[in-house]
Amino acid sequence: MTSRIEVRKTLKLYIGGAFPRSESGRTFEVDGHNAALASRKDARDAVLAARAAFGKWTGATAYNRGQILYRAAEMGESRGVGASDVDRLVWYAGWADKIAQVIGNANPVAGPYFNLSSPEPTGVVGVIGPSDLVEAIASVIVTGNTCVVVTPRAVEAVFLAEVFATSDLPGGVVNILTGYPKEVGPWLASHDDVNALDLSGLDDAELAKSLEEAASDTLKRVLRPLPVTGMQRMTAFLETKTVWHPKGV
Repeated sequence: MTSRIEVRKTLKLYIGGAFPRSESGRTFEVDGHNAALASRKDARDAVLAARAAFGKWTGATAYNRGQILYRAAEMGESRGVGASDVDRLVWYAGWADKIAQVIGNANPVAGPYFNLSSPEPTGVVGVIGPSDLVEAIASVIVTGNTCVVVTPRAVEAVFLAEVFATSDLPGGVVNILTGYPKEVGPWLASHDDVNALDLSGLDDAELAKSLEEAASDTLKRVLRPLPVTGMQRMTAFLETKTVWHPKGV
């Protein structure tokens, strides 16, 4: 039998639905693999991609977003993603067209008006050093947000990116930067076009504090590094819009 040289996989970034190398050309080693080491420029490119995708994604019906997340669960199942991760994708897919019914409301008012409150997505969310990639990403995008994720866990991140890339998810909804939160996180925290930060999975308390301080300059919503449930994750990156409408003479 002819011997052959194994084709080793290069772990790349996931930006705008594509898999580029870092513009800096840098790499770092993760579990015997060379992974792209994201730079400030890569972070800017990812934010541009997330912003460009926001209009289409938030304009999609909740039912359609749920279908796409369910498709991601199907692809994860076929590619050997862990059962718990697949189950959580299905769980979040089921919430896509229900979250508005749970946290929206018809408000009682003293007058001939309808007063209705409904949730709307915040926008582009920076997810820094998540301890659980599937949980962090699914909870952000299911409600219509887009995200830029920074994680050193390159093998898991690229594997998940390949699932999203084959799941009908529009390019730019999820962007994954493999690298160090301490290096890339500050640029996302201070970026004017990032609307919120998820620091709930960051295990560096000093870094989390500095990122929260940087985010305050642009009045970003920040989910702090505390234990949170799936519902708390989803509602953390929603705004409430209230409208008044006359209901009769």
